[in-house]
Amino acid sequence: IGPGDRKSVQPMAERLATSNYDQLHHFIADGVWNATPLETELLNQADRLVGGRDAVLVIDDTSLPKKGERSVGVAAQYASALGKTANCQTLVSLTLARGEVPVMVALRLFLPDSWTSDMPRLKRARVPVEHRTPRSKPEIALAEIDRAMAANIRFGCVLADAGYGLSAPFRQGLTERGLAWAVGIPRHQKVYPVDVKLIWPITKARGKPRKHHVPDILSIAAEQMLASAKWKTVSWRSGTKGRLKARFAALRVRTADGSPQRIWDKGQQHLPGDEAWLIGEQRASGEKKYYLANLPATTDLRTLAATIKARWICEQAHQQLKEELGLDHFEGRSWQGLHRHALMTMIAYAFLQHRRLA
Repeated sequence: IGPGDRKSVQPMAERLATSNYDQLHHFIADGVWNATPLETELLNQADRLVGGRDAVLVIDDTSLPKKGERSVGVAAQYASALGKTANCQTLVSLTLARGEVPVMVALRLFLPDSWTSDMPRLKRARVPVEHRTPRSKPEIALAEIDRAMAANIRFGCVLADAGYGLSAPFRQGLTERGLAWAVGIPRHQKVYPVDVKLIWPITKARGKPRKHHVPDILSIAAEQMLASAKWKTVSWRSGTKGRLKARFAALRVRTADGSPQRIWDKGQQHLPGDEAWLIGEQRASGEKKYYLANLPATTDLRTLAATIKARWICEQAHQQLKEELGLDHFEGRSWQGLHRHALMTMIAYAFLQHRRLA
């Protein structure tokens, strides 16, 4: 949090401790110390600052543009910060936020297939053995949520964009943990009407009898389900240019993420899963977005809208971590060095939020 634009070790050493570059670099990249107690203390302090039943835990990822191919996890992949595919590292992030004050509590590197399939490359970047197997971003997110829950941090709802919300195992994992969630989904995500019934299919005189029930109606895309719904203009909070508002619609549905089953002549279809809210948002530009949420059936439309829109606070945290604290300035190549650098930026960010709240 000191002066200067670049927050990698060398320029910081030049500004603050001219003769100690090697020591500072060694401390971050190779020093023999355990980051786990610091990560736990960060969770504890974040909970003290912004934790509570009205807090949210936002799951997202952020990209760090990188040249070359030696830095751990670097590959040509979609970079959300750039809005296109680029050479970068991708970190799965967890942000605890309340009252528009975010505190970043976890940053964990995602390794693409080009890394997990190349053992010499993993060893060269000193990736720990337990992180060398392929893991999707939703799987990484669930593991980090477990770590946050083990530290007893308090939040009321988990929020995530469609990159995570399209994953049925991710949504089911949140439900199995007893968590409330609201996540983005693609417009073509399949859902069933809430009153769908499972019936025995009528079988032909010949052929084997069916062993499984099938739904009495086929699943349809989220955008189709909401096409005839009643849309209302909803305002959820004040922004810098006045009240923030958009048009929303919401219906109770059954998610189409049960076990796959052959239905009539339609091939394999997913059976109805849990009941949830299907929510649509139409912005002033005309763009439509879709969401699923397992919030109670009694939840009103404004609360659904405000919960969904609370996710955007993580974008502010990502931007400030990069612009003010140099999250994307690390020039080392190792797994340990990158995660320690990220941890230092998160601790500095939590301290700044402590000062802001004070």
